[in-house]
Amino acid sequence: MKPSRISAAAALALLLAACGGQTGKVSVLLKDAPANFAAAVVTISEIDLVGASGSTVLSTTKTTTDLLTLANDTAKLVNDVDVPVGTYSQLRFVISGGYVQADGVIYASSPTYDGLPAGAVVGGTLRMPSFAQSGLKIDLPGGAVTVGTDAKVLLVDFDVSQSFGQEAGSSGAWVMHPVATATEFELSGTVDVTLKLGPGVALPGATTLADFKAVLTPSAGGDGTSLALLSDGVATYAVSFKYLFPGSYTLTFTAPSGVSFATAPPLPATITVTSGQATAAAFIVTSAASVAVQ
Repeated sequence: MKPSRISAAAALALLLAACGGQTGKVSVLLKDAPANFAAAVVTISEIDLVGASGSTVLSTTKTTTDLLTLANDTAKLVNDVDVPVGTYSQLRFVISGGYVQADGVIYASSPTYDGLPAGAVVGGTLRMPSFAQSGLKIDLPGGAVTVGTDAKVLLVDFDVSQSFGQEAGSSGAWVMHPVATATEFELSGTVDVTLKLGPGVALPGATTLADFKAVLTPSAGGDGTSLALLSDGVATYAVSFKYLFPGSYTLTFTAPSGVSFATAPPLPATITVTSGQATAAAFIVTSAASVAVQ
């Protein structure tokens, strides 16, 4: 590889979803984009959320991942961890090891780094000053994020083009000095869907509304999410679609084979998800009948 810097981009999505009371829930997802490395592997051994009153540990599970494999995928590093409600200014990653492979040569933080593939021959050093102790610190947008009753989405840009480079001089070593900044902040939303039978309407046979599913699909395209309806113990069946990015969605219901039905409002319905808000989507079955299955 000719350049001493390698262009790539990585992203972290920090999902902060409050659960009520004095705690909120935190999830962290790691994403990357293509680069000119053959491999760019890091081991994250601890993740903390840092506030004025100290640090809250989100995870001490050691995770080793090749950033390049995340170009079209995500790795969930933290899943629904309770944290105290409050204001936080930084996300901190303790990075205990790593390696890059460039021009067929592996540069590793240690010849015995346990993230190396079997039989790997280390040809050079990847220096990672202090990240195993003080950690990589990422400032949150606006200087602070408050974990409270709203669901929050924090997008952090991990600029690999400024984070890996060859050391000056003739050592041939590579140096990792991550540059990461919070680039975007918005609230996610929820759609609360309910479905019930209208007056005098009966479903055919032994069918119940528990056999129906609600399907929510982004209007701009993409895969839909299908969730089964659950009874409230009376006459209404409901389901909630959580942690949705703001925007327009199409909602419909699917019934068991051999059942046709109509609702008010009619389907498909357009649902608008608003930042930080829960949107109610209530439907009534106005008619239902058996149909021949072909």
